[in-house]
Amino acid sequence: MKMIPPQSFTYEAGKRAVLLLHGFTGNPADVRKLGRYLHEKGYTCHAPLYTGHGHPAEELLELHPENWWRDAEEGYRLLIAKGYTQIAVVGVSLGAVFALRLGVEYPVTGVVSMCAPIQGKSANELYERVVSYAKSYKTFEGKSPDILQKELQELDQRPREQLSHLQDLISDVGNQLQYLQAPVAVMQGALDQPLYVESAAVIYEKVPDPRKTYTLYPNSGHILTLSPEQQTVFEDTEHFLNTLDWKS
Repeated sequence: MKMIPPQSFTYEAGKRAVLLLHGFTGNPADVRKLGRYLHEKGYTCHAPLYTGHGHPAEELLELHPENWWRDAEEGYRLLIAKGYTQIAVVGVSLGAVFALRLGVEYPVTGVVSMCAPIQGKSANELYERVVSYAKSYKTFEGKSPDILQKELQELDQRPREQLSHLQDLISDVGNQLQYLQAPVAVMQGALDQPLYVESAAVIYEKVPDPRKTYTLYPNSGHILTLSPEQQTVFEDTEHFLNTLDWKS
């Protein structure tokens, strides 16, 4: 079956811009519904696709995580190039880590962090994500169980040092949160893995801006934008964005 790679998207509306960032092994479809929702409320929304995502899992293991960080930066710069001077950043999982890093390194109006693994995941846990992604991708391609198993065994033999770099990147962002000078909304699914729930508490504690918020969604897991409580998540995101100090 011919795969159609996912694409980045841009929905232009008002002067207030929102950069939407997906997670590791995800793609912009994970934040598309939120983008449409916010666009209807008058926000311009842009979501980039990280390099290698939406392609075979083997490509992910060949890329340095800084490639994906540069994609997030380019998303921010694209909005600047289009004339948007007020930008909030909303991220899911690794996208939330990038959103927080953008808040540390660039002028942003606010940050929404959804289920960020800010304390760092082990390389083995990250590799399990790659395997899960590989299974889904290869199954969707229509590969037989025998070929699927063979290719997963071959995947297991590939170097994984890039995943250790990703682990380091996540931890580094966690160590810089005290320098983030913008309001932050921390959102977390209560049914997510304990590491993420613990990370959410750490982010909320470390972020210095007094306008920070913390919301726990009792019936949701990791990808809040696709969760059973997604409508509430969308509404809470809009409410937080509406409270920010937009200059016009």
